[in-house]
Amino acid sequence: ILHNHFLLLYIFLPIYFVRAEEENPEFWRSQAQKTLQSVLDRKLNTNVAKNILFFLGDGMGIATYTAARILKGQLQNQSGEETVMTMDTFPNVGLVKTYSVDFQIPDSAATATAYLCGVKTNLNTIGVSAAARNGVCKSQKGNEVTSILKWAKDAGKSVGIVTTTRVQHATPAASYAHSASRTWYSDADMPAAAKRDGCTDIASQLLKNTDIDVIIGGGRKYMTPTGTKDPEYPRDLSSWGKRKDKRNLIEEWQSLKTGKVAHYVWNKKDFDAVDPETTDYLMALFEPSDLRFEAERDPSMDPSIVETTEKAIRILQKNPNGFFLLVEGGRIDQAHHSGRASMALHETVAFDYAIAKGLELTKEHETLTVVMADHSHTVTLNGYPFRGQSILGKSPVWATDFLPYTTLMYGNGPGHKIINGTRPDIRNVDTSNSCVTQDYQSLF
Repeated sequence: ILHNHFLLLYIFLPIYFVRAEEENPEFWRSQAQKTLQSVLDRKLNTNVAKNILFFLGDGMGIATYTAARILKGQLQNQSGEETVMTMDTFPNVGLVKTYSVDFQIPDSAATATAYLCGVKTNLNTIGVSAAARNGVCKSQKGNEVTSILKWAKDAGKSVGIVTTTRVQHATPAASYAHSASRTWYSDADMPAAAKRDGCTDIASQLLKNTDIDVIIGGGRKYMTPTGTKDPEYPRDLSSWGKRKDKRNLIEEWQSLKTGKVAHYVWNKKDFDAVDPETTDYLMALFEPSDLRFEAERDPSMDPSIVETTEKAIRILQKNPNGFFLLVEGGRIDQAHHSGRASMALHETVAFDYAIAKGLELTKEHETLTVVMADHSHTVTLNGYPFRGQSILGKSPVWATDFLPYTTLMYGNGPGHKIINGTRPDIRNVDTSNSCVTQDYQSLF
C-alpha cells in the first residue's frame, strides 16, 4: 500500500520546468564543451596582489550554498537548480577541513583565528594560540597571534571590516583582537578575575590594537557607558549602552581621528552622505547588536551588505599601496542556529550579490578575491522535490506516517514537534513564508 501511495504521487504530480532543449543530448554535451574550453582559455594570473578581498560566509556549508543557489534563481522566476552564483564563476575552488585544536567541530572564533592568523587554536578563543585556555585570562598573556589585517596595515595598506553581525563578534574580532573568550564583547561581559588579571574587552581593542580605516556592522551598545540611550531605540533598555567603565568608545574613536576626515554614522541617511573620495576613516554601527536579517531589514534605516561593501571598497581603494577588506555574511550562521533556513538562504543570496559588487569595483589583475566558509551547519536537503519546486517548500513524497515534510531540515536543534503522538500536518502551511519558519523550525 505504501509503495502504491508513492507511485500515485509520482504519476499524477506534474513535471516542472522541463525544457525542450534539455531533452536533446547535444544540449548537455555542448554545455560541457563550452565549460571545458573556458577553463582551457584561462590565462594564469601570476601578479602579486595589491588588494585582498576576503569574503567569509559564516556557517555557509555546501548544503546552504546549494539551497541558496536554487533560491537565488527562484527569486528571479527561474527553476533555480541551474542558477550560477557569483561564487560559482571563480577559477579555483577547494574544500577546507575544519576542526579546532581541542574539538572535532570548531566555532567561528577558532576558525577565524585559523584563516586570519594562520594558527589553529582552541574553541571560543580569538587571536591567541592553543596555549591559551578558553576563559582563562592569565593563559592569554604571551600567546597572542596577529592577523592578516594587521600585516596589511603594517605593509602600508588600508584595512577594513564589514559584517552583518556586531563588529565585536567572533569573525571580525579575530582580525584585530586577542581574547581568551569570544564573549568578552565589553567590559560588562568580563568576569572580575579577567579584568583583575589585566585582560581587556574586545570593543576596546577595536580602537587600540590596529588603526582600522573602515569599520561597518552593528554593536553600538558595547561602545557606550551603562545608561546611554540608543539613538534608534531610546525606549528599549536592552539596546542601551553596556560599559561599566564609563568609557564612550565612539567618542574616543572620533578624538583619535582628529585632523583626519573621519565619520561616525548609525543610519542609512548619514551613511549615504559619506563621500568615499574625501573620507579617511568610517565607523558605521547600524544596530545596538547584530544587524537585522536581510529579509527583515528596513532599507530606509540600514544599508544592505552590497551597499556597505561598496562604500568600504571605495574608501579603501584610494590607497596606492592597496587594501585588505574582510566582508562577513555573519547572519547566515545565526539564522541556522535559530533553525530559520529561509533567513539563512536570503542572507547567502545577499552575500553573493556583495561578492559580485566586489568583483565589479576591483581589477582582477591586481586583486586577490577569496570566498570561503568557516564551518557548516546541520541543514540538509531531503526527499525528491520536483525541478523548480520551491526550495522552501515540501517534498511531494510523504513520509511513512503519510504526512508531508519540508525539503530543508536540520539534523539537530529543537527536534521535530510531536502532538498527540504524531507530527503536525503541514499540508496547508506556507513554508515559504518567512513569518512561519520560526514556528516550524523543526521542519525547516
